[in-house]
Amino acid sequence: MGVQLTSLIEPKQISFEDLAGKTIAIDAFNTLYQFLSIIRDRMTGEQLKDSEGRITSHLSGLLYRTSKLVGFGIRPVFVFDGEPPAFKAKTVEERKKARKEAEEQWISHLQAGRFEEARKAATRSARLTGEMIGQSKELLGAMGISYVQAKSEGEAQAAYMAKKGTVYASASQDWDSLLFGAPRMLKNLAISGKRKVANKEKYTDVSPELIELEEALKNLGISQDQLIILGILVGTDYNPEGIKGIGPKKALAFVKEFKTLENVVKQVEWPFEITPEEIFDFFKNPPVEEMEIPKAELDPEKLKQIMVSEHGFSEERVAKVIEMLKASNKKEHSGLGRFFG
Repeated sequence: MGVQLTSLIEPKQISFEDLAGKTIAIDAFNTLYQFLSIIRDRMTGEQLKDSEGRITSHLSGLLYRTSKLVGFGIRPVFVFDGEPPAFKAKTVEERKKARKEAEEQWISHLQAGRFEEARKAATRSARLTGEMIGQSKELLGAMGISYVQAKSEGEAQAAYMAKKGTVYASASQDWDSLLFGAPRMLKNLAISGKRKVANKEKYTDVSPELIELEEALKNLGISQDQLIILGILVGTDYNPEGIKGIGPKKALAFVKEFKTLENVVKQVEWPFEITPEEIFDFFKNPPVEEMEIPKAELDPEKLKQIMVSEHGFSEERVAKVIEMLKASNKKEHSGLGRFFG
């Protein structure tokens, strides 16, 4: 989802240790979708479920992968989406349709014993429900992990917090953070580790990646406004298909030659109901607000109730997470942990 800039911008490989003491704003919806997509049975593609058949992939990801970040001295702050802009409605509906089609393909492949194809379709079928969002917030609170509620797009709010210096960086798998002006963007923060290589029976290491906006713009030879125009040509969440026949490299050449949105749009046929000016203005001036990061306190009993009593997670593993969170809290309170900046 979001604009694709992989072929133009090369991230810097970093380690979790490089982020020790940093406060990171994490795009919650993006991260939860990642958990729902990848935390599945390796054979069937089935999501994790408890004894009552309730999906728990998102809870597993939040518990184990977020606590891993805390263990490295990182202070995560999850930013949840608010109301999407009205012009995103078509995109939302198209995604719902695509997920439903993927689910039908998944079932069909499973029944035919085509497990590789089934796994691929399964990852595209992930749905994030209101109930899951509520469960996620409850779990984060019990873990002592802060979260905030954005007015609109969580990624825009996270980028704004990074610009204001409230957090060190915005973390997401989407490149839109750069279009919203995040000075630093992190990828792979919550999904680092071993990842299966597509169509092969082998795995590759996935590490955190850092993209610094100023450096990226300098290397591309364009301005922030031109990066937004480039994104609009390639395709954003608000015009997903982009302009037919224009990929990232051609879009870069366009913005370098024609400079402004007005001049660039004259060179292409615009097929969308939303105007390019509306998309540009939304990236420049999204609905965001000043906000302090609320404090959250670890509640071991509530954490055990949610994960062990309600959803049947291993009591031993949850206990280890609790001890690690306690130890991290002690470091923070003693001044040994550098949790801000």
